[in-house]
Amino acid sequence: MLILHPLKTDYSYLDAESQDIMHKTIAWFEAKGKHKLTQDDRNFVWYADFLSFVKENKIFARLMTPVEQGDDSSQWNTARIAAFTEICGFYGLCYWYTYQVSSLGLGPIWMSKNEKAKAKAAKLLEEGHIFAFGLSEKEHGADIYSSSVKLAKQADGSYIATGRKYYIGNGNLAGMVSVFGVMEDTKDYVFFVVDSQHPNYKLIKNVVNSQSYVSEFELDNYPITEDDILHVGRDAWDAALNTVNINKYNLGWGTIGISTHAMYEAINHASNRNLYGKFVTDFPHIKALFTRAYTRLVAMRLFTFRATDYMRSASAEDRRYLLFNPMVKMKVTLEGEHVINDLWDVIAAKGFEGDTYFNMAARDIRALPKLEGTVHVNMALIIKFMPNYFFNPGEFPEIPTRYDATQDSFLFNQGPTKGLSRIQFHDYQAAYELYDLPNVNVFKKQIALLKETLMMAGPTPEQQKDIDFLLTVGELFTLVVYGQLILENAKIWNIEERLIDQMFEVFVEDFSKFALQIYSKPTATEGQMQYAQKMMMKPVHDQERTDYIWKNHVYAMKDIYEMAEDGSVVRTEAVV
Repeated sequence: MLILHPLKTDYSYLDAESQDIMHKTIAWFEAKGKHKLTQDDRNFVWYADFLSFVKENKIFARLMTPVEQGDDSSQWNTARIAAFTEICGFYGLCYWYTYQVSSLGLGPIWMSKNEKAKAKAAKLLEEGHIFAFGLSEKEHGADIYSSSVKLAKQADGSYIATGRKYYIGNGNLAGMVSVFGVMEDTKDYVFFVVDSQHPNYKLIKNVVNSQSYVSEFELDNYPITEDDILHVGRDAWDAALNTVNINKYNLGWGTIGISTHAMYEAINHASNRNLYGKFVTDFPHIKALFTRAYTRLVAMRLFTFRATDYMRSASAEDRRYLLFNPMVKMKVTLEGEHVINDLWDVIAAKGFEGDTYFNMAARDIRALPKLEGTVHVNMALIIKFMPNYFFNPGEFPEIPTRYDATQDSFLFNQGPTKGLSRIQFHDYQAAYELYDLPNVNVFKKQIALLKETLMMAGPTPEQQKDIDFLLTVGELFTLVVYGQLILENAKIWNIEERLIDQMFEVFVEDFSKFALQIYSKPTATEGQMQYAQKMMMKPVHDQERTDYIWKNHVYAMKDIYEMAEDGSVVRTEAVV
């Protein structure tokens, strides 16, 4: 199935152990029922029931314990993590979030050479504990250069930790919190672990109105020994960035899960609501909104699945995932906002009702582009790859689809985070040459003009310092990469050409929108404005194709899934 259907999606592409995790998780949520799900959300109920389920079935232990520290059922396998985080997002951001911040907290531990800390983390996972990642601070936010948490060495060789951390998920109950700070004497960066239940760990408050506990805490002369220290110096810095690089990918799957559930709820409501003698879904503008939302959603999933393949196949010689991964975090999460906005224009006031999933989705979808670095931070990273992507391609073996039940060990052995501008990519044009379709061909022309713009009217020295200008250039570049991986995966999944062309109708419009923004920039040069005008192209509209997508893909979703209020739905036999 092109999008997740909890009662029918077939996870047979995964190994039996992973299938067991997915089916049990879906069954637990369905048994909970939508009434309790939405009620807990409204009342900010801590999700102890979910964590009890996770503990009983050792879900986090199986998903987040590397084979070296676990047993035969445990491995850090991005393919099955993707499936699990999509499911969690489908039922609620808070369930996704407690997994997400646990995986972040574990990153610096698994990347360290501290075997005692690793053994302790594995034991706590086995016992059902959650984890936390103490990186950001209230005054500095994502500016980790300016960490104010200090580790002071004592005469006996131990240390005392002082300082506050802010916006730290799971900070109320985490068995281990990986804390980023600075050595007081040498000013070296340091990662160390603390226990949220220690008397010198002062929990201040939950800084959000949510089921999740996003904490502010203070380390008040917290005693630290060598056994608690994970990284010092450059290693600590690299562990922070590499951990975020691994786990920000999950934000895309959380977004996809949220958008999918909202899609089901919206189509069910609109298709069964009669206004002025017609069903809502009979109105042409409603069909257009639904069709655009659906095509965006399928594209999001195609891209993110393909990004998984590159992430799992990464090595010291192939770090292409460092472009695709922040795009999952940035582009896919923003696309999720577009999906929800279009659906909300359909269901209108219904989207505010407290007993709907959509009410949760409309609020929570806004969070994901703003977590693990804002869109702006990730775009600044993505732009570094643009010169090599367009003008200096490399030769790489073809990356296959990666669903195999093996651990992605390179993710914890990435080494230094330097040299991003030297990373090469395979020729993007190969993916575009796979298809000769009207809108794909228009998009190719837009790409050629963008490339020519960069050569003939590229950013001036002043514009290279203008983040506002560069962000829009980055949006154009991002669309090229987005389309590339979608086309690669469309060939692998054998996606019908009518649906592909429908997606690229949307992308051509998006490209033209960003070209207009370049044209409108106060600093745009005459040459840039001329190229921007050329890049503004009209997509090829085909009403027959659009009607086909509406009938066979979008409207076909009517009444095929709705979460039971009382948890009475039983999973049916899975189908492809």
